[in-house]
Amino acid sequence: MAVDLSTFLNLLVALGLGVLIGLERQWRQRSAGLRTNALVALGSATFVALATLVEGETSPTRIAAQVASGIGFLGTGVILRDGSGVRGLNTAATLWGTASVGTLAGSGYHLVAALAAMLVMLSNILLRPIAQVIDRTSTGASELELHYTLRLVCLQSNEQHIRHLLVQMLSKGSLILQSLNSSDTENSEKTRVEAEVVAQAPAYSALEEVVTRLSLEKGVSEVSWRAAGVGNRGSSG
Repeated sequence: MAVDLSTFLNLLVALGLGVLIGLERQWRQRSAGLRTNALVALGSATFVALATLVEGETSPTRIAAQVASGIGFLGTGVILRDGSGVRGLNTAATLWGTASVGTLAGSGYHLVAALAAMLVMLSNILLRPIAQVIDRTSTGASELELHYTLRLVCLQSNEQHIRHLLVQMLSKGSLILQSLNSSDTENSEKTRVEAEVVAQAPAYSALEEVVTRLSLEKGVSEVSWRAAGVGNRGSSG
């Protein structure tokens, strides 16, 4: 059967627009980059083009609907669990958008497909810094709490001073003191002080400032902090 030039053009347009979206993803070193987005667009266009090639098939939108649902299986492959959160949701959404571009191009709607491809790219390029600004300025808006543990060893004679200093330091800034405990060590002259703190955003710099300040105190022999996990704000667990 002779190759339909219009179908061939549709596939080329889909491939080109998929490459365009993939270039931005490859530049940002995302898991689904140039080849993945190009193949998703081309594959979507090919499935839709099938409806125009099969005699008696008059509903390319039916195949497009199957492409839209089927791309979800590919999207789940790039979504990774990261602690209590997930990574890769934007990559999966981009693949979904690329599939829509492919179905439009495969159906012969080149101008609309090009517009959709540009909007997908602009969403990834322009909305990223806006989202980062919102994340930095929306204090207390997150439903998640980051838990940290601060530990130090000091002389028993300095314990009360150190506890008072900790409370004073943690009452300012982004760190919230949840608990403060003291316990004996193997050395009868020293005490271990442990503080549980939470924050609504990563607070590494703030913790380093606290550690640096405490390390300068007389009688403090050890001081450190570690991330204790992530929890839901207001939950009993």
